[in-house]
Amino acid sequence: MIDKKCKRCGKTQFTEATDYIPIKPSKGSFKGANKIYTFCLDCGEVDSIRIENTTIF
Repeated sequence: MIDKKCKRCGKTQFTEATDYIPIKPSKGSFKGANKIYTFCLDCGEVDSIRIENTTIF
C-alpha cells in the first residue's frame, strides 16, 4: 500500500477488503460492482471506499 498515516491512531499499516453486498445502479439491476474498503489494520478506521467496476453505471 502507499505510505499513509491513519487519521485516528497514527499507524501506517493499511489493507483492502470488499463488502459482500455489491452496489447496483438500480433496485431491479442484476449486475453490481464491489465496494473496496481501505482501512487501518490497527484500529479499523476506514481511509477510503471505492467502486471496483464503474462501467455498469
